[in-house]
Amino acid sequence: MRQQSSQWVDRLARFGLASKGIVYAIIGLLAIRAAVGTGGKTTDTRGALEAIITQPFGKFLLTLVGIGLIGYVLWRFVQAIKDPENKGSDAKGLLQRLGYVISGLIYAGLSLTAFQMVLGTGGGSGGNSAQDWTAKVLSQPFGQWLVGLFGAFIIGLGFYHFYKAYKAKFRQKLKLNQMSQTEETWATRLGRFGLAARGVNFIVIGLFLIQAARQADPNQARGLAGALQALAAQPYGPWILLLVALGLLSYGIYMGVEARYRRILAAI
Repeated sequence: MRQQSSQWVDRLARFGLASKGIVYAIIGLLAIRAAVGTGGKTTDTRGALEAIITQPFGKFLLTLVGIGLIGYVLWRFVQAIKDPENKGSDAKGLLQRLGYVISGLIYAGLSLTAFQMVLGTGGGSGGNSAQDWTAKVLSQPFGQWLVGLFGAFIIGLGFYHFYKAYKAKFRQKLKLNQMSQTEETWATRLGRFGLAARGVNFIVIGLFLIQAARQADPNQARGLAGALQALAAQPYGPWILLLVALGLLSYGIYMGVEARYRRILAAI
């Protein structure tokens, strides 16, 4: 029974990683088209789901992505609760496992949005969720401090992505013995480039949150789409956007590599 459960976690996790990769690849592709002026747009994970559902057989494809994201969520909770990777119960280990829970909740929301779109019961883009939750937090006691601290945390997360890209420790999670030398080389390049691109986006989002806190103005907050738009508005913006968009596409492709070669360690 334990082995059978582990196999199911393994399959769901891989399906989830592939689904996450599809979402980020679409974000990257749309941003690339926006950067080169061929009709794309800067968007976020929700916008990627909207792009999927407008394709032929879009509802069927989006249903598959939604199911895959559920698999990703379940795997994250297994990582947090069962600790198959032996992160431990010290402060560092608990913080990492808490991160798995937060990641699971975020993608649970994204999966719910996917199914809402399929069923036609909501889930559209209407509104800026980053601004909405920032407004709620700012209305609380010490709200400006809380938003500012969260912004600083997001910036720190961005620099941590740079560190992960530089150290390339993600390679330790891959079954390198099953990969050719060429596959290993490109997996490393894609992982590094993708993590660095995500780091840039986190830093920009964090800076906007700090600005929102300083001005007590939730309209200053930005999500992923807003961060990409801000990059595009800078000097040499289209080139900067193109570089980051290529990085997000690389991250999406790397998730596909993880779906195939990651060590899931799903013994439960």
